Amino acid sequence: MSFALPQFLYLAIILIPLAILFLAWAERARRKALHKIGQPRLVARLAALVNTRGRLMKYALWVGGLALLLVALARPQWGETKTNAPQQGVQVMVALDVSKSMLAEDVKPNRLTRAKMEIGDLMNRLKGDEIGLVPFSGASFILFPLTSDYNTARSFLDTARPGIVSRGGTAIGDAIRTAMTGFDPKRNSQKVIVVVTDGEDTESNALQAAQDAAKNGAIIYTIGFGSAQGALIPKFDENGNQIGYMTDAAGNQVRSDLNEDALREIASATGGRYFPATANGSELDALAAELDRLQKGDIVSRETVEKHEQFQWFLAPALLLFVLGELIPERKRQAANGKEQLGFWKQWVRRGGAA
Repeated sequence: MSFALPQFLYLAIILIPLAILFLAWAERARRKALHKIGQPRLVARLAALVNTRGRLMKYALWVGGLALLLVALARPQWGETKTNAPQQGVQVMVALDVSKSMLAEDVKPNRLTRAKMEIGDLMNRLKGDEIGLVPFSGASFILFPLTSDYNTARSFLDTARPGIVSRGGTAIGDAIRTAMTGFDPKRNSQKVIVVVTDGEDTESNALQAAQDAAKNGAIIYTIGFGSAQGALIPKFDENGNQIGYMTDAAGNQVRSDLNEDALREIASATGGRYFPATANGSELDALAAELDRLQKGDIVSRETVEKHEQFQWFLAPALLLFVLGELIPERKRQAANGKEQLGFWKQWVRRGGAA
């Protein structure tokens, strides 16, 4: 047995003892108030009328009902139903540029951080599609394969940073070829590669790689991060503190520019589109709309487990105990000596309350 809201069990541990203490205090206060009347015969008569055993039973029923009610609120569950539902979507491999140029700060806080944020937002917009990630700089590899487990994908995405790929530079073509190996050729869903980069390609023929991908049924969308005027690339020490800007062999500071023309060519070669990154993320809406129009195929069936709610087995007895508690009379039945009791009260009134 498990509980969907176990906090109510913790609340029961606190409330039940408090309820018992309160009822004990109330009973003691009641007795003190009775003895303040000061007339021994009257006190004895009134005490004889009280259904003491019944009152204690009522208290026990109240406490038991409260305990069962709190257990019911905790939503006890046992038993489950498993179902397998086929899931449809497209296959999306994201190629993320983690080269040092992505640390440029012409996009705040920097290109790479914003790119990772947008990939996370893209996962929020996917509707059953599978996603995989290929970080790249001078080389590339599949960080995680196609999956619809977006929470796990986000945890891997957080680890993408400069240095995760040991080889420097930027090889977009190599990233495209690596992404192609991540698709499942047995599925009939559309293959999509989303290249997230500043567009600098120093070591590969990205256009040729895009054309080859198109021949194998893939569509490439590109998202460009950076600005036309470019920005300097920060340089950091081993502790992550900025110590200046990167320089070339001649000692000149290196400026990284957004190469939009190259990104348009790569996307156009496959029938895809280029999206410049914007401050409000409007490109994600456009990209999500594009993905919705693509051919969706069966992706692995997802097993869902539905646990059976069993709160009614505790709620019904709780209500029954509360009702039974209210049915117990506070006073004893005095049918046999009713006249005697009436005579006693008349004499007491005539004497002005004197014993």
